[in-house]
This record gives sequence, structure tokens and C-alpha cells, in this order.
Amino acid sequence: MVPRRRRISTSIIAIVIFITLARKALKFMVSAWRCEHHRLLEQRLYSVEHSSKLSYLQDQATPSYASPDKSGNLDVKDFDIMMTYSDASGAVRVGSVKAKDLSSSWVWKTPSHHDDHMKNLEKSKDLSQPITKYEDSTEHPVETKQSTESIVFNTKSYPDDPIKRHRQMLRLKRRELRTAELMRQDKEMDAEMEKAAIERAEGLDTTFIGKYSIWRRDYDNSNSDSTLKLMRDQIIMAKAYATIAKTKNESSLYDSLMKCTKDSLSAIGEANSDADLQPSALDQAKAMGGILAAAKEKLHDFAVLARKLRAMIQVTEDNVNALKKESAFLIQLAAKTIPKPIHCLSQLLTANYFISGRANKDANLKDRLEDPSLYHYAIFSDNVLAAAVVVNSTIVHANEPEKHVFHIVTDKLKVSGMKMWFLDNPPSSASVEVLNIDDFTWLNSSYCPVLRQLESARMKEFYFKVNNNPSSLSTGTDQLKYRNPKYLSMLNHLRFYLPEVYPKLNKILFLDDDIVVQKDLTPLWSVDMKGMVNGAVETCKESFHRFDKYLNFSNPLISENFDPNACGWAYGMNMFDLKEWRKRNITGIYHYWQELNEDRTLWKLGSLPPGLITFYNLTYPLDRSWHVLGLGYDPALNQTAIGNAAVVHYNGNYKPWLDLAIAKYKSYWSRYVMYDSPYLRHCKFTE
Repeated sequence: MVPRRRRISTSIIAIVIFITLARKALKFMVSAWRCEHHRLLEQRLYSVEHSSKLSYLQDQATPSYASPDKSGNLDVKDFDIMMTYSDASGAVRVGSVKAKDLSSSWVWKTPSHHDDHMKNLEKSKDLSQPITKYEDSTEHPVETKQSTESIVFNTKSYPDDPIKRHRQMLRLKRRELRTAELMRQDKEMDAEMEKAAIERAEGLDTTFIGKYSIWRRDYDNSNSDSTLKLMRDQIIMAKAYATIAKTKNESSLYDSLMKCTKDSLSAIGEANSDADLQPSALDQAKAMGGILAAAKEKLHDFAVLARKLRAMIQVTEDNVNALKKESAFLIQLAAKTIPKPIHCLSQLLTANYFISGRANKDANLKDRLEDPSLYHYAIFSDNVLAAAVVVNSTIVHANEPEKHVFHIVTDKLKVSGMKMWFLDNPPSSASVEVLNIDDFTWLNSSYCPVLRQLESARMKEFYFKVNNNPSSLSTGTDQLKYRNPKYLSMLNHLRFYLPEVYPKLNKILFLDDDIVVQKDLTPLWSVDMKGMVNGAVETCKESFHRFDKYLNFSNPLISENFDPNACGWAYGMNMFDLKEWRKRNITGIYHYWQELNEDRTLWKLGSLPPGLITFYNLTYPLDRSWHVLGLGYDPALNQTAIGNAAVVHYNGNYKPWLDLAIAKYKSYWSRYVMYDSPYLRHCKFTE
């Protein structure tokens, strides 16, 4: 892990250098932008002034009049108008334009009016300095300043022409408004850039940069770990030089390096910063520095040292990968393990059930259990505490709890304890039925393909004799996931036989035991499912959780019958229309595809892939607020979405009753646990 830390530190230093250079470049770009912006502003102002000059010169242009036509009208399309103007560099140029190309703002007068106007201009004393004339349009002006002054002066004097005077006033007004607008935009842009720079400066983590910056002073940062980092780097170099010394028979140097390495590791111990180091750590670092200097003098070879460091990095990466596999295996193992308090609770409840002799107390509930006008729930679980939380959270939020009926099915080991819990903790006025799955005699291997497959030798080989080591890490995390014991339990597949389990009911809401109810669920019975059998929340987001994630589309049986981009949905909270189920023979569809997957080539184990196939084009999408998933694996869920959800689902390995649970999500589940129960206190449950 030390080489990896050093690589991370080096990467961080490079990032800091890049940020510093980027900030300098940004400042330079801002300065250049401002200069360019001011230049463009000046150019725009010049263009406004130039347009005023050009307008005046156009007014002074002398048209070459054509002769009148037979009707006495002038043909203005044939006029050639000569004009002089100043270009961007200040040079005065001569040009011509056809009358037909002029805008409609031009005012045409007869030649007599033009002559009269020219005579008036000649009499004006203000025109004593005429505009400098140019014979060639490519020549530069001799008296540019003088000409400009004459032009500006003359544009203000049209005493006998109100139209031109009005046009001139409009031009001047437009120029002033445009100048003010450009200056305002410039100030706003400067203010925005200053604000953005302040926000970026405030968001910069100076502590982080100060800690890893190569220009820092160690005493400027109270959390400095320079000595610790130095010692760890020394250990890496010492190991590299020790290996080289051994290959070159430098035994004394090798022994010295290994001894110093051992002493440095002892001095570091479990320290995470300089403050945690032992007092002798600095002296040990100095001693190690002397040994490394001697080793460098004798053994330093860039090529050899680089090869050795690369080999050390490779070994470290291999160790990290091995630790990742081990971590994945241990997480899967922890997820499968029953915590001691839950095991204690089941055993204690079972013992009290037989001691108290409270069996068959639920016989008088038969009429309510088969009444289709009530709200019926199906919960299949072997976890007493989890099932209790589901029932409790549902009743707490129910508007009419007396109309709710819970049908719980468990295995023969937990049935007595489950019954005892709900006998001692009846859920308000609601009804609870607890059944043993082994009492369903019709659920046998001759009728149920998955049960026959679970009992096959091939399945036992898959589960218990993988590489002669069922806990082998070489199987990979995916294989470990599908070896979860829940896939061997028929409780996981009983959801495909709901009409057989509840023949008198028309609708039933299926709930997993790792969910928590946060709102009244009765509106689900009023949802129009438009002839669909399964009402569920879809889980596809962009390309995630679509059919190709769960099914093997390389098999033609799958690719020819299903769309790989079809949206997946979630088990956990599903409204099933049992009348439509029976009408469409959904259980028969399930059996058909389960038989085809005997060799597990269509999908791996689990109940969701066959569910996607069985209810393909028969699933009605519910609003996402009904069911929020991911609390058992995703620590980055939206807290608002969780708070607004009717049901939250801890799907994943981090179940709320395990120590692995994500801490910030556990409170949604624990608030419905009856910690004051004597059973829970006896088994040492803690909040």
C-alpha cells in the first residue's frame, strides 16, 4: 500500500502544480480579454463616429443626373453617385454607387434645388477651409485632422434642411445610446468575472493544497505529516536497495538496510500523522537517511532501480486485488450469516410457543382471511424481526387498520416462533395469518420445476462442490452472489404460485421482508392496471437494469422472444391481479421457461429473471414514489426521494438488521422495531 500512497501523493502534487499554472493562465487570459474588449469598444465607437462622417459625405455627394424620359420623369436607377469617405485607417477614399443600391432613407431633389443649396454653402464663412481633395483613392490624406474638423463642423449646419438636421440628431442620439450600452456591458462583465473569481477562491481547499504542495512550509500546516511521509518513502527505497544489494552480494549493506527498515516500521507503528509518531521517529529517519545515502553511492543505477520499483508496484497491485476479492467474499459471507440476536429471538419464541400451548388460536380468522373486500398482503420470510417490521410499519400508516390482512408464509423451523411473536404482539385490529410452506402438499417436484432442479445432483454440485472448495475466492464475486442460500429456498419462488396459495382472493400486495412502509398503501388497490397482471415500479435508468442485464441474449430462445432494451422492474412491492393471473395462466408460463433453463443457460439463479420473462408485456408501471430501492447497497441515494417514498427497500447485502447496514439509512427501519419487547431485551438487541 505504501507505493500506491506515494503514487497518489505524486499525482496530487502534479495536480496542484497544474492548478497553479492554470490559475496563472486564467489571469493572463482575463487580462488579454479585457484588452481585446476595450479595443473592440474603441473600434465600435469609431464605427459610430465614422458612420456619421460617411452619412454627411453621402449628403454631399454629387449625382450624375440622367436625362428625363418622354414623360418628363427622371430615371433614378441610372444615377451614378460619387462620394468620398474615410476608411478604418483614416485615409480618405473616393467611390461611386448606383442610385438603385441606395436605401429608402435617401431624399431626392431636383438639380435646381441642389444648385441653390451649393450656393448657400459657398456663402457660409464656416466653409473657408475646404475638404482636402484626393486624385487617387489609394493615397493617404495630407491634412486628415483638418478635414475631419471640417466634416464634423459641417454636419452640424443644415439650417435650411430640417430632414437632414433630424437625421443627424438621430445618428448622434444612437451613438450616445450605443456608447452607454457598451460601457454598461463592460462593467457587468467585469463584475461577473470578479464574483466568479471570488467564489472559486472561497471553494478552494487551501488545507488540502497546503498539505501536499511542494512549495509549502511544514510548520504552516498544523496537520503536517511530512516526517511520516518521509519515513514511508525511505522504507520503500530501503527495500528496493536491499534487493539490489542482495543480488550483488553486499551482505553488510543488505543487513543494515533491513535493520533500518524494521526500526522505521516500529517507529511508525499505527501513526497516521506526525503527531502520532514516537519521539525517536525523527532520529530514526536521520539514521535511515545515512544508510540510504551509502546505498545510493554503492548501488545506484537508474535502470535497475526503475525495474525494481516497477516490480514492487506490480506486487502491491496484486496484493490489493487479492484483498478486494477477499473483501467481496467476506461481505457475501456476512450477508448470508444470521446475526446471533435474531437467531436467539427465533429460538426463544419457538420455545415459549410450545410451553404456553397457544397453538391454533387463529382458526377464527378464516372468514377475514378469504374476504376479497379487505386489503390482503403476502409476506414470505424466515426472519421474524424483519416480518414484524413490515407488518408494524404498514399498520402505523394505515387509515383503516381493521381492514388489513397479512398472510405470512415461513419454513417449518420458524413457523412456531413467527406465530408466537404475533400472538404476543398483535398488530392493532389487523389480522395476521402464519403458514408453513411445508404444509402445501401440492408444491412438490412433480408440479414445480424449480423444486425438482434444486434437488438435482447438478445443482448440489454447483452449490457445494465448486473446485472442491465451496468458499474458493477463484469463483469470483458474481458466482458468490448466486450461491446465497436464499436461492435454495422455495420461499423465494413461492411468489409464482400466489393463485394456488390464495384461491379466494382477487388482488394481493406482495411485500419483501427487507422493506419499510412509510405511507398508507390502500390507494394501490384502486389503481387501474389496464388488464395487466403485475403492478411494479420500473428500475431502468438510461441503460441500467434492462433485460440484457439479467438474461442471456446470446441464446436464441431469449433473443428471439424478448427485447434487450425492455425496462426491468423490481420485486419488493408488487400489486398482483389474481383474476388476470388465472385468466392468462401465468404460472404455466413460468413453468415453461423454468423447464427450458434447467442447465442455467438462459439466466442464472434468482427469482427476478424468470419474473421478467413471465410478466413480459404484462407489467403495469407504478409511479416511482411508491417504491424507492437501493438502501441496501447505494449510500448516495436522494434523501428527499427516500423521505417521500411510500415504501423503501433495503435490497442488497447491507440489510438493516446487519452490522453491515449503511448507518444513515438504518433509522428508517429501526424506528419500527419494538426494542421494549422482553424478547428483544433478552436477546440483547440494541438500537
